Amino acid sequence: MIDRFAEALPFGAAISPEGQVSFRLWAPDQDAVAVAIESGPDLPMQRRPDGWFEAMRPGAVGLFYRFRLGEGTLVPDPASRGQADDVHGPSVVIDPRAYRWRNPAWRGRPWQETVIYELHAGVFGGFQGVRQQLPRLRELGVTAVELMPVSDFPGGRNWGYDGVLPFAPDAAYGTPDDLKALIDAAHGLGLMMFLDVVYNHFGPDGNYLGCYASPFFRQDAATPWGAAIDFRCPQVRAYFTANVLYWLNEYRFDGLRFDAVHAILEQDWVTEMAETVRKSVDPSRHVHLMMEHHNDPSHLRGNIDAQWNDDAHNALHVLLTGETGGYYADYADWPAEALARCLAEGWAFQGQHCRYLGTKRGAPSADLPPTAHILFLQNHDQVGNRAFGERLTVLADPAALEAAIALQMLCPQIPLLFMGEETASRSPFLFFTDHNADLARIVCEGRRQEFVGFAAFADQAQREKIPDPNAKATFEASAPSPDPALAQERQALYRHLIALRQTEIVPRLAGARSIGSAVIGPKAVRAAWTLGDGSVLTIACNLDRAAIPFPPPSGRQIFVSSTLRDELPGYCTAVFLGFEQ
Repeated sequence: MIDRFAEALPFGAAISPEGQVSFRLWAPDQDAVAVAIESGPDLPMQRRPDGWFEAMRPGAVGLFYRFRLGEGTLVPDPASRGQADDVHGPSVVIDPRAYRWRNPAWRGRPWQETVIYELHAGVFGGFQGVRQQLPRLRELGVTAVELMPVSDFPGGRNWGYDGVLPFAPDAAYGTPDDLKALIDAAHGLGLMMFLDVVYNHFGPDGNYLGCYASPFFRQDAATPWGAAIDFRCPQVRAYFTANVLYWLNEYRFDGLRFDAVHAILEQDWVTEMAETVRKSVDPSRHVHLMMEHHNDPSHLRGNIDAQWNDDAHNALHVLLTGETGGYYADYADWPAEALARCLAEGWAFQGQHCRYLGTKRGAPSADLPPTAHILFLQNHDQVGNRAFGERLTVLADPAALEAAIALQMLCPQIPLLFMGEETASRSPFLFFTDHNADLARIVCEGRRQEFVGFAAFADQAQREKIPDPNAKATFEASAPSPDPALAQERQALYRHLIALRQTEIVPRLAGARSIGSAVIGPKAVRAAWTLGDGSVLTIACNLDRAAIPFPPPSGRQIFVSSTLRDELPGYCTAVFLGFEQ
C-alpha cells in the first residue's frame, strides 16, 4: 500500500526520482533570476519566453535557498513547502515523501456525519499541542477538526489570514511533518481534518509577488485587505488550484474551507477549481469543500458541499443577546422571523437590501438541502471581531444559550463548534498579530478606528482600551479556559446532543427537506423537516424567559430542555421524531 504522498507542483523546488532538484519561478517582470543558495554560489536560471525561469542542480534535502531578482533583491519561493524561519527568510528544499503515513488507507467520513470543531493551532501550542487534544474531541463526539489558516505569516502570532506563502505551514506551529503527523493521528482516531484557506488576498507583510509577477494583481480593483488577486490570469488560477490539490493530496486533509469567496472577483475559478478537485482527487475518499460567501447558492448546486450560515448566526445572536449594532442591525426588527426562515430555507437574506452592506444580499436558497449550510453560534470571526472578543458565555443567559445549543446540534444543518464552547469558556478570543514595529502601529490604530461608529467607542479614551493586537498578552489571553462551574455540565450536554444527532438524525439526513417553519413566540420558532426515511423531525425553540402555548406534535420526544405540558417553557428546546406531521 502506498504510504508516502506528494503532489507534483508545476513550480517551486521539486526533487526528481534521479536525485536532482529543479527550481521553477514565474517572474514575467524580470529579465534575470538566480537561485541564491545559502551555502554556495548562485545558480543562474534560464528564462523561457512565457516568463518562467528554470534551473536544476543535484538534490539536497534541507537546502536553504531564495531567488535573487535582477536588481539583487532576495525573495522566498512563493511555492515554498517550508521556511527556515519566517516569511522574509530562506525557503527549504523538502522531500514530501519523507513522511511515512501510518493511516494511508483512511478514506474520510460522509458529509452527513460532520460535526466541526474550529480551532486556532497557535493557542494550543502548535501542531503537537492540537494533536494532544484529539482524544478529548473524539470523546466529545466531534467528527472533524478545522484548523484556522496555517500558511506562513509574518511573526510568530497571527490569526492566519495574513498569510503570504500558501504552501508553507508556519514554522511557529511546527514542521511540515508535524502537521502531517497531526492529520495522520486524527485519521487514526476516526476524525476528519479540515483546513481554512485564504485565496482572496495576501497579507500586508512578506508578499514579494508584486516585485517580479505584477500580473498576479489587478490594477483596477481592490479588496478590503489590499489589491485584488487577478484570477483572469492563467498562471494565477493554476497557482491556487495547485494549492488546493496540494493540501488535499500531499497533506491528506479531508476538506477545505474557502475564506471570503465573495472577494474573489472571478467566480468561475471557484467552479473550475471544484470541478478539478472532483476529477483529480481519489474518488474513494470523502473530500469536502466549504466556503464563506454572501449567500450565493450557485456553487452549492455544483461541487461545493456547504457554506457558513452567517444569517442564522446573526439572528440567533440578536435573540440571545439583544445586540443590534453593526451587522446585527439588519436582524434587529425580525430576529425570530429571520431564524425561522434560515431553518426552513437556509438564509434569511435571499436578495433583499442589506443595510449594513448597502446592497442586495443573497439569492433564493430554499431548494438546497439543509446540509448545504453550516450552523454555528460562534466562530473566530463572530467572537474575535468584537472589540474585546467576548463569548456568548459572557453575553447570554446560560439557560438560553443551552437551548440554542440544542437547536444547533439537533437540526439538520451541519453544526460547527468554536474552541472553548464545549467547556463554557469565558476567556476572550481577541484579534492578534506579530508585525514589525511600523506595521504594528498601523494595525493597532486601524483596529481601534474600526469601532469609531459604535456608540460605546465614540470617545478616543474608550478606544484606547481595545487590546493592542500586537501585544503578546493579547495572544495569551485568547486561549480557551474551562469555566470551573459549568465545564463538566456543558461537556455532558454536548456529548449527549452529538450522540443523539449521530444515532437519531444522521442516518436519516440524506434526502432531508424542509416542510416549513413558523414564529410561535416573541423569541420562539418551530420548524419541521421530512427526513430521508420519511420520518418527520420537529424542533421548537424558545429563547425567551417566558413560556408560550405549545401543543406538542405527534412523534417520539427525543430531547427536551425542561418538562413540557401544554406550553413550551422559557429557554427550552424540544425535539420530536415521528412519521406524522
